Amino acid sequence: MARFHKVLVANRGEIARRIFRACRSMGLQTVALYADPDRNSPFVAEADEAVALGAPVTGQGFLAIESILAAAKRTGADAIHPGYGFLAENADFAQACADAGLVFIGPPPAAIRAMGTKIEAKDIAVRAGVPVIPGFAASGTDDAATVRRAQEVGFPLLVKASAGGGGKGMRRVERAEDLPAALAAARREAQSAFGDPTLLIERYIEQPRHIEIQVLGDEHGNVVHLFERECSIQRRYQKIFEEAPSPFVSDVLRERMGAAAVALAKAIGYTNAGTVEFVVDPNGAFYFLEMNTRLQVEHPVTEEVTGLDLVRLQLEIAQGQPLPFNQEDILLRGHAIEARLYAEDPWHDFLPSTGTIVCWEPASIEGVRYESGVEQGSEVTIYYDPMLAKIIARGSHRTEAIRRLSRALEQLRVHGVRCNREFLLRVLRHPDFHAGRFDTHFIASHPELLAPPDRQDFAPLHALAAALWDQHRRRTQASVLRSIPSGWRNNPSQRQWVEFRDGDHTIRVEYRIDARGRVDAEVNGVAHQGHLHAADERGVALEVDGVRRRYWVAAHGPARYVDSTLGSTALEELPRFPVPEAEVPRGGCVAPMPGKIVAVRVQPGQRVERGQVLVILEAMKMEHEVVAPEEGTVEEVRVEAGQQVEAGAVLVVLASNGASGAKEGGA
Repeated sequence: MARFHKVLVANRGEIARRIFRACRSMGLQTVALYADPDRNSPFVAEADEAVALGAPVTGQGFLAIESILAAAKRTGADAIHPGYGFLAENADFAQACADAGLVFIGPPPAAIRAMGTKIEAKDIAVRAGVPVIPGFAASGTDDAATVRRAQEVGFPLLVKASAGGGGKGMRRVERAEDLPAALAAARREAQSAFGDPTLLIERYIEQPRHIEIQVLGDEHGNVVHLFERECSIQRRYQKIFEEAPSPFVSDVLRERMGAAAVALAKAIGYTNAGTVEFVVDPNGAFYFLEMNTRLQVEHPVTEEVTGLDLVRLQLEIAQGQPLPFNQEDILLRGHAIEARLYAEDPWHDFLPSTGTIVCWEPASIEGVRYESGVEQGSEVTIYYDPMLAKIIARGSHRTEAIRRLSRALEQLRVHGVRCNREFLLRVLRHPDFHAGRFDTHFIASHPELLAPPDRQDFAPLHALAAALWDQHRRRTQASVLRSIPSGWRNNPSQRQWVEFRDGDHTIRVEYRIDARGRVDAEVNGVAHQGHLHAADERGVALEVDGVRRRYWVAAHGPARYVDSTLGSTALEELPRFPVPEAEVPRGGCVAPMPGKIVAVRVQPGQRVERGQVLVILEAMKMEHEVVAPEEGTVEEVRVEAGQQVEAGAVLVVLASNGASGAKEGGA
């Protein structure tokens, strides 16, 4: 029986913190690994010991097997938990741990290898009697031959990386003529993310649901399933909501899918935690998709409905202990939903966002749990996945879980980077989501979810609150007469004023406040009467036009972040005397974020159409296309493949309609 006392976690962020928590509960010591951008991250501080990995360059950092093993030896760790992502499903890493005398907290290398490529996994599933989707491996053939075979399978098709998941290297293709370009892009993403460009092509299932089964196996031949998780709400083939149980799955279907998952796990001698993923059509027919030979991001929803601690069970299984229950002992209680909070802009094609978290305040709500990798002051960089946190709500039934999750998102204060909180709330409030009527196309089929929010109903009130809060701050910092409002006089004086920018809108706030807190204001020409009841370092209690609310305010430079029951607003205080901005050439197409240039698709003198791809930029492990804003001619190309660029850097300069002087453009 393998025993260990110190666990090195070969991962970062929220999953590292989750594993440390389980280790502490069992009296195990912990070691963190971190790359340079994570030097001050919470997970590093929470470990008993930490070892630096250097710069997060591809092929190094959390992918450097020898460096990780050396860190374990240096700290005396005798077990390694890989978390998920990075090397979690790397059979060579699991074998290297075993060769070094370390316990790998996961399945044996042979099981990882068996499920390591979608192609081999599909063959094993067939032999185990598990239904699979028609398709073929696109390896060893040219694009023309691949197109011919694809036409035999039938369109639409799904192109995906054989060696991994998470939506990386995945493309839906409707027509044969679009397949070569999709293959090229998918190969690049697959090579970058998994080091293997091999692709799998399968028939696309219409109106599919993505449903997965959690399995656990011990070293004594026992394998059980822990029911299903519904994972159909996705964007870019990446999950953003997961729940258990699925509102679609019946008891009969649950039993059949659970049995299939257990059969597959037994067929490969699986131990530890794993997940078998299925595509399910509207009639309840299910097809094997892949097996994740690791802990899943969404494991907390299973924990909430079964009462089990999956990470603790992983640690116990890795020590040779048998499962402490049989299949009939596992009960499904209540409902749980998880939302993934990402640093991204849903209103601009989910573009990842980087920066400093200047405010992070989760609300304490019954039945809600937070798994986060950030805190106030954390840096969100281009090097890793943009997920900030997982928010998990449980309830006695689905409606209660939805209400609690909605409340948690409404009251969460997170500022400094753009995030998808408002988008998550829109999904939760949608009647089709409430009714359980959705599939993996839910977001694409509801474009109203992606319409930029109109905050003009409440942004003016938030601007007034920010102005009064700033006035309070100035008074508390004054050297004399701190007890009276800024600008107050014995005789009435003119209003004070300040201007804020809210996206494309400018909000002018003019106000006067007396010693009793009475407020006379005008916001963009609209008069308001109110009363400032209280003010402190966190915000103001303000009554406006007969309605009293609490407004929380945070400042970072000229930015003012305001939260209330009305919503959330990011304002920028405008200088009274504007400073000149950095000049961008007319027609300059700029980088929307920091990243690495993957490909340059144009050259000087080339004519381009509106929407034509100019440059492909990689950031946060995903590719982003910079396209021509209008028809024109390429005047300059300022970057080359492999180059790192900062946000706002000019990539390509266009001349509109072939004119000699370039006109304004953008990315």
